Amino acid sequence: MTHVPVALAHDYLTQRGGAERALLALARAFPSAPIHTTVHEPSTTYDEFARHALHTTPLQHVGPMRRNPRLALPVLAPVVERHRIDAQVTICQTTGWSHGMDVSGIKVVYAHNTARWLYQQHEYLANLPRSYRWGLSPLTGPLRRWDRRAAGTADVVYAGSGVARDRIRTNWGRDAEVVYPPPGLAAEGDRRAVDGLEPGFVLTIARLLPYKRVDVVIEAVRELEDPRLVVVGEGPDAERLAALAPSSTRFLPVVADSELRWLYANARALATASQEDFGLTPLEAMGFGTPVVVIAAGGFLETVEPEVSGIFFDAPDARSLRRALERAATHDWDREAMQARAETFSEASFIRRFQDIVTEVAGG
Repeated sequence: MTHVPVALAHDYLTQRGGAERALLALARAFPSAPIHTTVHEPSTTYDEFARHALHTTPLQHVGPMRRNPRLALPVLAPVVERHRIDAQVTICQTTGWSHGMDVSGIKVVYAHNTARWLYQQHEYLANLPRSYRWGLSPLTGPLRRWDRRAAGTADVVYAGSGVARDRIRTNWGRDAEVVYPPPGLAAEGDRRAVDGLEPGFVLTIARLLPYKRVDVVIEAVRELEDPRLVVVGEGPDAERLAALAPSSTRFLPVVADSELRWLYANARALATASQEDFGLTPLEAMGFGTPVVVIAAGGFLETVEPEVSGIFFDAPDARSLRRALERAATHDWDREAMQARAETFSEASFIRRFQDIVTEVAGG
């Protein structure tokens, strides 16, 4: 392993999601690296982060901004630019703004996407309060210009998927090599059953935001012969989704990893209707030998093999998803083939690649 002094940067640590899982993998690659972020809310992200040296910005002391970092958008650029990181190599993992932090050494940017709230507003802001959209509108132009300048400070840029690579080229004017993130949850480990659930349900895992299209999954599963659905995740869209869902839907805002392993292993399929830049949950499901039903778009086209590890559907509507779920129920799945596909995206390969990257850029 490299002995180059490394630091890690991340937009904010307030959620439990794929980007946070990838950051934990980077922390395992560089166990002595401090982690720099705008805000950290221990109660809503993974406990493992508390074991690392964490450095936050002054926003950490503003409660509403710590709970919802996007409230800081009006002051975000100057706060991020003034956050100094002293290390020979800093890896800035971003879907938002950590690439704007001021570093003393080499800046490696690892982007899973350019900021959705700046470049994909038609998707990201749909169904959010009108006041939020109005508040962001006058900031969009200045923040886009700041975002592109921040991207220009990177010595080298890597993308988490081919989709992200294309958006980086379009929005930042930078070329990026693709390094796929690993599945965040390995099949090996403790499994604990979730009380009140019997095997054979459809599973969906997502932050409860409008663009994740969990409402489409709810409507599709409602029409199946067995309409049991488990929704894992939390977010501002939770109340609306709960009102839409039939009694056969079970919402689990937070689950332990042991419970999540049990859910993956005992689901009859994982369903996702949102277009993802990469999408870690299908890879995780494949690792358990569980088929996935996903929209034929975005990063899923890079990870899912049709009829081997999953079923594609074309349109983000309940009818298309329901038909795909019905096909998945009658398909003869090879669990070993699914698991072999997931293994090609291993954490060990991810760690080796980033350790090599640090050695390369430090030597160059």
